[in-house]
Amino acid sequence: MTSISALDNIHFKNLFGDYEEKNEKDLLKISENKDLLIIQIAKYKNSSISLENLKIDDLKLKNEALNVSNNSDTRILWNGPNNWLLVSTKKELLKEIVEKFDENNFAITNLSHSRAIIELDGENATEVLKKGCPYNFNELKKDNSLNSTFSGISVTIDVLNDNPHKIRIFTLRSFGESLYHSITDSCLEFGYKSI
Repeated sequence: MTSISALDNIHFKNLFGDYEEKNEKDLLKISENKDLLIIQIAKYKNSSISLENLKIDDLKLKNEALNVSNNSDTRILWNGPNNWLLVSTKKELLKEIVEKFDENNFAITNLSHSRAIIELDGENATEVLKKGCPYNFNELKKDNSLNSTFSGISVTIDVLNDNPHKIRIFTLRSFGESLYHSITDSCLEFGYKSI
C-alpha cells in the first residue's frame, strides 16, 4: 500500500511571499516531514512500575514539562504527566517498544499515519509561531516541546534547534492543510522557500 502524505495536494516547491532582493539562505524554509515513526506512550495511573530503567533507543522517558530526550534518530517529547510522544526515523523501534512496555502498565498507540508534520527553519520561525500561538516563545529553547494551538488548531511544537531556529509542528492529519495554510500565510511577510 502506498502512503499519501497529508500535504501532498498543497505543498509545492517554490519561493513565496516577500523573497525578492533577499538572500535565499536568509529566507524561512518550510518542509513536510513524513515517514516517521510516531508512537504515543501513556503510563496508566494505577501502574507502580518505575521509569528509571526503561529506555528506548538508549533514551529515558523523562517526566519533566517541556523536556525532550533525543539522539540523532529519535526524540521523546514530554506530552503531559506520564505521557510521551516518541518520534523516530527508526521504524524498527516499534518492536522494542511493544516488548518493553507491557499492556498492563502502558497504553501504546501508533500515530504514524494520523499526523501531518511541518518543519519551519530560519531566524524568523518563532516570529511566525507568535502570530497564531498564545505561548511565550521567548522562553522556548532547543529540545523543548509543548502542546498548544495555532490559529485554533491543536498542535505539538518541538524545537529541534534554536540557532538558527528549526521547529517541527505536529497536528492531526485532518487539520494538516488548514495548518499549512495558516503557517504559510504567517510566513509571507518574511518570504519563504517551500522545500
